Amino acid sequence: MELTVPHRFCGPPESGNGGWVSGALASLARTSVDLPAVSVRLTSPPPLGRPLDVVVDHPDPLTGTAVLQLLADDSLVAAASAVPALDGTTRTPATVDEARAAEDRYEGDTDHPFPTCFSCGPQREPGDALCLRPGPLDDGSRRYATTWTVPDDVTVPVVWAALDCPGGWSAGIAGRPMVLGTMAAQVWRRPEPGETTVVTAWPRAAQGRRYWSASTLHDADGELLARAEATWIAVDPSSIRPRKSS
Repeated sequence: MELTVPHRFCGPPESGNGGWVSGALASLARTSVDLPAVSVRLTSPPPLGRPLDVVVDHPDPLTGTAVLQLLADDSLVAAASAVPALDGTTRTPATVDEARAAEDRYEGDTDHPFPTCFSCGPQREPGDALCLRPGPLDDGSRRYATTWTVPDDVTVPVVWAALDCPGGWSAGIAGRPMVLGTMAAQVWRRPEPGETTVVTAWPRAAQGRRYWSASTLHDADGELLARAEATWIAVDPSSIRPRKSS
């Protein structure tokens, strides 16, 4: 089995958006009632525009859990496995009006490490990318929020991409470039094309170069559609390049 990351779905300019790649791999994982969520660990920048091998049900040597591996030649790019439901603890979601107001405070307009990012890059155009603008709410809660008008070609990987970058901004990516290290998500309902939704995100913890965040996707009436938890790693943006194909 193979997976190709189209150039459209970049994060850093030369590699895949972490949320989209994680969601694409997660959509191939086998979930169950006991293991309804999927956790993905990114180990190297996902190359763009070339077929990557997907090794199905590679067993974890410690747990025996089925693991999907994404490989560029023989190098591990990402690994995914089904996991138990995410902790139900969430912050109150922003309303549509609150999220729209927060977009006016989007730090990425003036300080973005990867301005062509599919999820939140200010140099991308609506219709080609998500163009999310997660900004801080003005209530001191440390929550970030943005609206998202769902595109016609919405897929599970696109939902993961929508959950991805708002968490990074809530974790402090402005002035401290980061990339996604791990992401676990559960999607209860894929939103409909044209639907207005709200992504709310908040920081969870920080230690050294690692930062933890969570994010949720709700519809305009407050129904929870999807939830994610992520680990971010502070990096030098110029170093984020995929390994060359052999």
